[in-house]
Amino acid sequence: MKKHNFSAGPCILPEEVLQKASEAVINFNNDNLSLIEISHRSKPFVEVIEKARSLALELLGLENKGYKALFLQGGASMQFLMVAYNLLNKKAAYLNTGTWSSNAIKEAKLFGELVEVASSKDKNFSYIPKGYEIPTDVDYFHCTSNNTIFGTQMKSFPETSVPMVCDMSSDIFSRQLDFSKFDLIYAGAQKNMGPAGTTLVVVKEDILGKVERQIPSMLNYQMFIDKDSMFNTPPVFPVYTSMLTLEWLKDLGGIEFIEKVNEKKSALLYNEIDRNPLFKGVAAVEDRSHMNATFTLTDESLQAKFDTMWQEANINGLHGHRSVGGYRASMYNALPLYSVQALVDVMQELERIS
Repeated sequence: MKKHNFSAGPCILPEEVLQKASEAVINFNNDNLSLIEISHRSKPFVEVIEKARSLALELLGLENKGYKALFLQGGASMQFLMVAYNLLNKKAAYLNTGTWSSNAIKEAKLFGELVEVASSKDKNFSYIPKGYEIPTDVDYFHCTSNNTIFGTQMKSFPETSVPMVCDMSSDIFSRQLDFSKFDLIYAGAQKNMGPAGTTLVVVKEDILGKVERQIPSMLNYQMFIDKDSMFNTPPVFPVYTSMLTLEWLKDLGGIEFIEKVNEKKSALLYNEIDRNPLFKGVAAVEDRSHMNATFTLTDESLQAKFDTMWQEANINGLHGHRSVGGYRASMYNALPLYSVQALVDVMQELERIS
């Protein structure tokens, strides 16, 4: 059987998506041509990218609300740069909740003044700051909705009069939010959408065109909007696989359905972490991520035994990020509940024999 895949990214994808994507690599649309060898300007692929963009807006509830969906390259890390290039005229506000928001701040500083409204660095990013104020004279406010490495997640978002930008790389399409509160959302595909190689950007078009600098074509959101996300050759396979994943999610019942599944998975694992004296959660309880559960052993002498047990149970990708250590169970949309139960069973067995 396939392994229980808790990898933080690239992540688990639905079986039916993998099957359809693999078939398309051999023979796409029964045309006796591979998906990855046809022209990206051919009608079959144009239909793919248009459907992917349309599904993204539909699932987020942003159809006909002035938003454009783009599939770009360079990962979320490129968006750290592109956001500032396109939006930062004089000053921007950033919330620092982890490694990726720290990197976003580093890139944005190249373009203007940065105000760090709050940071959880003082406790190794184990919580989400609260009660901060966002200046009204900034070009935008930037936050990261879910912190893959540290296992924290924003449960609410501030009210602000300035445009709000959010890196949703690791929890996009996983929970219901009022997405119209955000003026720009970006997310690397390799957590909840598809393979690495493309990044979804959803941008409200009326926030663009307000910076004084000239923007290189390859970094200009408006250029990609004008060219229907195909200013240059798009990453064909990741876009197609993302389209399949969005179709899969829609057929299940959309974000409303998958949110309930995700809550069951995270509750099952966190309940065991809190109940079992051999384990301890890393993130503040009120800020725990439904996508990435971080935890440690209370007795490090059990590490070798635990590692052997979960690997023998056909579990993959449980080691924590190298900068944090411990363990991290990533429970993205496609991870089934029974995989979480398999991990819980191992944790309970470790307690029984210890």
